Formats: sequence, C-alpha cells, structure tokens
Amino acid sequence: MHIGEEFGIFGLDWAKIHFVENNGMAFGLELGGSWGKLALSLFRVVAVGFLGYYINLLIRARASMGLLVCFALIFAGALGNILDSAFYGLIFSEAYHGVATMFPKEAGYAPFLFGKVVDMLYFPMFRGTFPESFPIWGGEPYLFFRPVFNVADTAITTGVLSLLVFHRSFFSGEINEEGQQGTSENAANNSIPATNVADLTNDEAEKGITDLTNDDLEVSK
Repeated sequence: MHIGEEFGIFGLDWAKIHFVENNGMAFGLELGGSWGKLALSLFRVVAVGFLGYYINLLIRARASMGLLVCFALIFAGALGNILDSAFYGLIFSEAYHGVATMFPKEAGYAPFLFGKVVDMLYFPMFRGTFPESFPIWGGEPYLFFRPVFNVADTAITTGVLSLLVFHRSFFSGEINEEGQQGTSENAANNSIPATNVADLTNDEAEKGITDLTNDDLEVSK
C-alpha cells in the first residue's frame, strides 16, 4: 500500500485499514523536529528497559497474573513501536509516491532511530456537526474516532486502562501475590488461639510443680 491508501475491513465504512506513518507517539501525536524524534526514540528504549526490569521484579514478588498481563501489554506495545522507529527507516524506501521497497539500493528513507511508526487501524464511526450552542466547537464538524493507530497502541492502551480499572491497589504500593489469600487462611485455620496456649502452659506449669513437690517429699522421707 502507499501512504493514504485504505480499504474497508469486511467491506465496512466505519472500520478501515488506512496506511499512514507518523514520527511520534501513540495515535499520531508528535514531538517537533529531529531532536524531538530522537528524544522520543531514546525515551522509548529507556522505558522498555525499565519495564522489562520491573516485570522481572513483579515475577519474583509473585505478583498476580492480571497485574503481570497489564505490564506485559504495555511492554509489548512500546517494544513494537520501537522496532518501527528504529529499523523501518533503514530497510524501507519512502511510500508517499508508491509502494515502499524493502532494502532499496539507495538505502532507506531514514537513519537508525529516525524511522516512522506505521499506523493502520481507522474507525470513523460517527460524523456530524456540533450544535451551535455547544461551547468552543459549536457549529464545527466532528468525526469519531479520528486517530489512526496500530496494534502496539492498542496493547499499550489496554494495559494502562486495565491497570487503572482492575489494579488500583497497585498505586497504593500493594501487590497482590498469587496464593497469598489461601496461605493466610490456612495459617489461620491451623493456628492455636493465644488463650489456649496460655492455658496449656499454665496447666503444664502447675503439673510440673506438683510432680516436683511430690518427688521432694519422697526424697525427704
């Protein structure tokens, strides 16, 4: 496909594969200039390294599978966008005037870390015009959902939203461990109440004193 080419998924008008490239973040957001592009690429590399390290810590802490899946989705999505920006510029030619060529003789369209991220998922479900009484955008046309994104963006968004909705305790510093609840219940069921332990100790002490006294009396006799 060339830049801007599209087709409907299963022939639908509101779900399309639309080929675009962007220099920036998820959903086409960008940082200006070549320095902004380099800073974003380096930030992605550092972020993925930190996420990989942190996921390893969560595994060692026996964090719940749900929490691990959330971070794994974020990690995988960030890594996917890194691969685009790091290598696509090296192995593909420009796609603005036709279909891109892999490993062109004249080299790729950008150096390492300066490639563009490929987006293709486009869902223009609703079109219309804001009412005149609507603040700021009154009378202007709108389109939902306008951004074009990719599978990596979907993974990142799903992981972050799942973390916020289903694992809010994580932000308070609590990590739910697998099997922790069952272990606590078993410990509680198998433990001996403190009062019984005290009574048992007192009974044994009294019995010991009685036995010692009787033995002393027999020796004296």
